[in-house]
Amino acid sequence: MDYKALVQQTAQEILGYYQDISGWKVVKTSKKITVSSKASKKFHGNLYRVEGIIPESTSKLSDFLYKPENRVTWDKSLKMYSMVQKIDSDTFICHTITQSFAMGSISPRDFIDLVYLKHCEGNMDIISSTSVDFPAYPPSSNYIRGCNHACGSVCSPLQENPAYSKLVMFVQTEMRGKLAPSIIEATMPSNLVSFLLNVKDGVKHKIPSGRGCHHNGHSS
Repeated sequence: MDYKALVQQTAQEILGYYQDISGWKVVKTSKKITVSSKASKKFHGNLYRVEGIIPESTSKLSDFLYKPENRVTWDKSLKMYSMVQKIDSDTFICHTITQSFAMGSISPRDFIDLVYLKHCEGNMDIISSTSVDFPAYPPSSNYIRGCNHACGSVCSPLQENPAYSKLVMFVQTEMRGKLAPSIIEATMPSNLVSFLLNVKDGVKHKIPSGRGCHHNGHSS
């Protein structure tokens, strides 16, 4: 698989979502975070847009979001986050296992994603992620293998205060299994608000890199 071509394509899709201002429906606002959605063109489900202000510079925020080290220490939705192959300094493949959520009605999923950091003009960074097939990590009977269609974050300096960043995230996750779409639609907005709050909290209490990192698909 041509990973470099795929990451460029995915980053371009995320930029397209970012620039698209039509058809979004606000589904939740909480603690200065806004969640909007529209029908995904990738699967029978929703594309979600999550927006908030993070009290950190864009370069530090994108570095914090991109690097796999310590992801599980601040992202409470994950049971494990493991880099399984480094492509280059801006690209890697990760194996993720989620916690159960929606009061246990949605069981843990696992994902194999290709993650990429792209620096753009105007100090804007795009962190893109999309699911790929990776033979070294086939689906197991322990977890339902989900699929992340083009997902990502756009970090840019806040115009009125460049020491802060505007963070806009896009999520279109196909959970698979036998879940009713209504369960996902009812729980996803709150989960996305929680994720952005975890980002804010994680940035505030940054942990030195090198601790809490998982490698080779084994959680401690």
